[in-house]
Formats: sequence, structure tokens, C-alpha cells
Amino acid sequence: MKRIFNFIIKNGNRLLFLSLLGISLALTIQSHSYHTSKFIGAVEFVGDGVHGKIDTIGNYMGLAEKNDSLAEENAKLLRILFNKENKNEVIKIDSVFGIGPKNVVISKVISNSYDLHENYIIINTGRKAGINVDMGVINDLGVVGVIDKVSPNFAKLASILNNKSLINAKIKNSNLIGTISWNGKSTGFVQLSDITRGVSIKKGDTIVTGGLSEIFPENIDIGTIDKMETSNSSFMIHVKLFNDMTNLGYVYIIKSKKTQETLQKK
Repeated sequence: MKRIFNFIIKNGNRLLFLSLLGISLALTIQSHSYHTSKFIGAVEFVGDGVHGKIDTIGNYMGLAEKNDSLAEENAKLLRILFNKENKNEVIKIDSVFGIGPKNVVISKVISNSYDLHENYIIINTGRKAGINVDMGVINDLGVVGVIDKVSPNFAKLASILNNKSLINAKIKNSNLIGTISWNGKSTGFVQLSDITRGVSIKKGDTIVTGGLSEIFPENIDIGTIDKMETSNSSFMIHVKLFNDMTNLGYVYIIKSKKTQETLQKK
């Protein structure tokens, strides 16, 4: 007992420090779930390396499930948005362009080229999910490309960074319609042509889909005007993409009733 008292007296400051540190750590862990999970994870990893690795894999899988869930929620919102716009403009759009109700299918990019002149993207959704050629593909930042070929479980789409791709587009909040193409140079820029000179446009104006085809609904984001060059009677406009085409994950395939009916008749 005497030795214990001598030890406490001799190491009193250290013991006090360790006690206060332990109390502070305990309070922090109890009051913050983030710290709790991190602390428990650290203890488990030290105590059992294998269990720690399994726990890490479990957390990764949990994150993937959350991403899947978020992607599904985004798809639901897109379905509502597209069909709401359709109802508001049913006479103008349906009578002129034959556009019917939209459906949106989630998919994931598994292969993506962006350093060629003709770039393509492979996604893990195909004919079994009702996907077919000439369906538009977007993500939460805007236009990605158009379905080019389909197999039962996969599809290949021509990227917006494909020098053979032509996408109907316009300057937002205007009737200035043009065509988006890619000159094969920068992965961050595409070109908008067929905009007549003399109209009022400026750097920073937003470019969106024009809605003149069945492939994309109107007003899907593409990018913003970066600079303009004059060519004869029209502008050549360089558009900075909203999308980082070198880093794609989930995408959404736009299906319309009109397209599906046409494909079924073939």
C-alpha cells in the first residue's frame, strides 16, 4: 500500500493529465457520432487487423448503396421534371415534334474514352432494360452523349466529345438555335455553330438543349459561352462544358414513349 501511495505522489501530475485526457476523450466520443465511429473503428483495427479490413469493405459497400439510392432519387426527380414540362407544353411539343412522356433509366459508366477524335462511353445497361439507339444520356450536370449501339446488358454511346456528334442546342432564355459539335481539341469545350451574327450574346451565357429532336428534352444544361469567333455571317461559339467528361459515374438514359413505340414497330 505504501508503494502505491509513493507511486501516486511521485507520478501525480502524469496521472492527473492522463485522467483528464481520458475524460475529455470519452466526452468527445459520446457527444459526436462521427468521433464514436472513428474511435471504435480504430480500436477494432488495432485489436483485429482482419476485422478492420472487413469493416472498411463494409463501409465502402454501404457508401456504394447510398450512391445507388441517391442516383435513383435523382432519376425520380428527372422523370417528374421532364413530364411536368411536357404537360405544360403538350400542344406545341407533341403536335410539332411528336414527343411523348419521358422515362429515365439509371446506368453507370464502366468505360470512357476522351482523348480520341471519336470518343465513346460504355454503360452497364442495355436492351434488357429497354435501351436502344438514339436515346439521349445525361447526368446531374448536363448532356453526356447519345446511344450508338446496344447489346442485351450494355450500351455504347457517342460522347459529346465525339467529332461526329451533332446536338441541337440554343442559348438559354432565347430562340437562338444552333448545333453543338466538337473540334477534337480540349475535353472541356465544345463548339456551337449556326448562330447568326448581330444577335445579342455574351460570355457567360448558358447553352442548353434546343428541344427540336426526340433525343433530348428542351433546356438540359450543356455549358456556358467562353469566347466567340466570327465566321462569315455567323458566330463560332466556344462553350465551356459543365461536365467533366474525364470523370463520369452515374448517368441517366432518357426514354420517351414515342421512341419506344417506333422501335417496337421496326
